[in-house]
Amino acid sequence: MYEFKLPDLGEGIHEGEILKWHVSVGEMIKEDDPLVDVETDKAAVTIPSPKSGKIVSLNGKIGDTISVGDVVAAFAMEGEEVAAPPKVVAPPKVPPPPAVAPPPKVPVAPATPISSKGPIPAAPATRRFARENAIDIRLVAPTGPGGRVTLDDVKRYILETAKKPPAIAEVTKEPEEEKRAAAEFAAHAASAIPFLNIEPMPDFEQWGPVEREPLRSIRRKVAHRMVTSMILAPHVAHMDEADVTLLEEFRKREKERRTGQPGEHLTLLAFVIKAVTAGLRAAPAFNASLDPFKEEIVYKKYYNIGIATDTGRGLIVPVIHDTDRKSILQIAAAIEDLATRARDGKIEVAELRGGTFTITNVGPLGGTALIPAINYPEVAILGIGKVQEKPVVREGQIVIRKILPLTLAFDHRVADGADAARFVSELVRNLSDPNLLLLET
Repeated sequence: MYEFKLPDLGEGIHEGEILKWHVSVGEMIKEDDPLVDVETDKAAVTIPSPKSGKIVSLNGKIGDTISVGDVVAAFAMEGEEVAAPPKVVAPPKVPPPPAVAPPPKVPVAPATPISSKGPIPAAPATRRFARENAIDIRLVAPTGPGGRVTLDDVKRYILETAKKPPAIAEVTKEPEEEKRAAAEFAAHAASAIPFLNIEPMPDFEQWGPVEREPLRSIRRKVAHRMVTSMILAPHVAHMDEADVTLLEEFRKREKERRTGQPGEHLTLLAFVIKAVTAGLRAAPAFNASLDPFKEEIVYKKYYNIGIATDTGRGLIVPVIHDTDRKSILQIAAAIEDLATRARDGKIEVAELRGGTFTITNVGPLGGTALIPAINYPEVAILGIGKVQEKPVVREGQIVIRKILPLTLAFDHRVADGADAARFVSELVRNLSDPNLLLLET
């Protein structure tokens, strides 16, 4: 019998939620046929069968979470006899011991942290979380199976140590280790947020019926990233409007001319991406990332624009790579392809990585403007609203023009308001004149 384990789904992905089984126990399946759909915190993927054979067992129900390395399914190869599972015999019932008075309550000692010697069993995501919070994982008391340190263990350690004086030592340390642990504690205490006190949720059922849904997969990842972004990056927003009357006339003419041909899905977003790419070359601060540990600004010499996409399961950001080397028609085709596959849950994990700048477009849904959250660790995001006809003054006359609202949210640690004003002004200029964008192409 062959046991198929959940394979590596990509860098930083350690688990997935079962969305759909394509087979049932007892069915025959061929190699490379769809076996199961799994949704990670980045995208939904269909995992094919690694072998041909008969399905003996499927491990997990729809909605269950499975980790990389867990057995997904068991196969019986051709000609292989599979024994029936042994019957489980219930152990004999043992009468309970006579009731005795409970012992007096005493303080319960916390779980013992792991020895400082030897490797510490913990998932990569748990280790990364500990590093990001300046926590020595060897000091964390494990509660997982086999002495494994879990993510909740690290979070509990952070809350507990924030309330303890650094003089309390829970593990016997050598002098140098003791100094290092104290330094780490001091660094952590210094990074605590004053007055932050997250209180437990009230009992909402006391006011009426409620429905609960676990925060899973993409929705959970969005929550983590947004909290990280809003806490770490001091957000500033710069707003402006672009007169896209001429650009819209040109776009509609070309779209009609190309009906049934490449370019028939020519959207305004494709022109915005090209204009943003041109602006990033002139303002590299908005195409960068800030490394807070090395205290360095990392300027990227490539241009990969992410497009925030509503999938119904949560917001994901497919990335169009090398937009400086693509024409507007190629960008338009990429938008159509990526957005469709993202909504269908068929996006590849590699197509969600490597972004340098993000655009979120709420125009098709309505709304005059928005202040978006930065897609950390990028340093800026452009929000575009709905194109509307507005009366404006041109050469002393009131005329009706098509106006596109723009909002640039940026990390004030990396760029200043004057930088944002220049960047958005250049963006407005390029969007107001289609000829300037054609020169960029």
